[in-house]
Amino acid sequence: MTEPKPFASEADLDEKEEVLEILADGVYALTAGGDPTVGAIEGEDFLICFEARATPYMAGRWLDQLRRHTDKPVRYLVLSHYHAVRTLGAAAFDADVIVAHQNTRELIAERGMEDWASEAGRMPRLFQGAEGIPGLTWPDVTFTDRMTIDLGGDRGHVELAYLGLGHTRGDIVAWMPQQRIVFAGDLVESEAALYTGDAYHLEWQTTTLDRVKALGAETLVGGRGRVVREREVDMAIEQTRGFLQVLTDSVRAVQGRGGSLKEAFDAAHEALAPKYGGWPIFEHTLPFDVQRIWDELAGANPRIWTAERDRQLWAELQG
Repeated sequence: MTEPKPFASEADLDEKEEVLEILADGVYALTAGGDPTVGAIEGEDFLICFEARATPYMAGRWLDQLRRHTDKPVRYLVLSHYHAVRTLGAAAFDADVIVAHQNTRELIAERGMEDWASEAGRMPRLFQGAEGIPGLTWPDVTFTDRMTIDLGGDRGHVELAYLGLGHTRGDIVAWMPQQRIVFAGDLVESEAALYTGDAYHLEWQTTTLDRVKALGAETLVGGRGRVVREREVDMAIEQTRGFLQVLTDSVRAVQGRGGSLKEAFDAAHEALAPKYGGWPIFEHTLPFDVQRIWDELAGANPRIWTAERDRQLWAELQG
């Protein structure tokens, strides 16, 4: 009898190697393999930080590294979207302004506490110091299309842009046209499996990724995985699109012939594993990915994940 797989990432307890890269003068990214990436951009006398990590303790570890390069205060903390693992560490930044898309604010109101419990159960290692979380993170400023932040001096500006439905309904990117750098959040991953449990796969894999590609970035910082440059930028975008297309096609075929959710999961696993199966969090994310695309193809909005629902689905599909 085959042993059931450990739930989500609860058995992934080994610390990942963190790599801080200076992408241009005053532009930083901290990658950690399949763990969430964070970044920062220096203005003339302030910082923009991109993503917050899951707890103030974990965010503080990132800031300790950043402070070896700059002591400028954090004026803006930009949240690319709402997932607890990306937002609940916000208190560590002491930011003047927390910025997110209006849809992200609505998602926090709709499912903030449920998502917190769900993600803490799925990824306990990323929630070290959880007792220090003061509560849900709420944006001070929201927008619906674009927001521009002038960096001052000759540093240019940052465009925060909503490019369409994707990983959630509120994802934004931070685009630096002068430096040709984009922080893409979880709209693009580089050699890391996608989590799509709250996604809009059909728009994401078409118009939204087309808009990311049309920026013409020469350096792309994805939500997970390594920073990519030059020709690898388009490769990362197409890897992301390919995962979404294979997932969608596999589940659509099973659903179309009246098959079960479990059959759709097995078909998606078989189709995706040869290329993506060795990438971080593949086994963790796939049950939730399959459930969401199954629902989307049936015309349903993203469900609210709870710790209890997570484990029920895991037992059904991956147990």
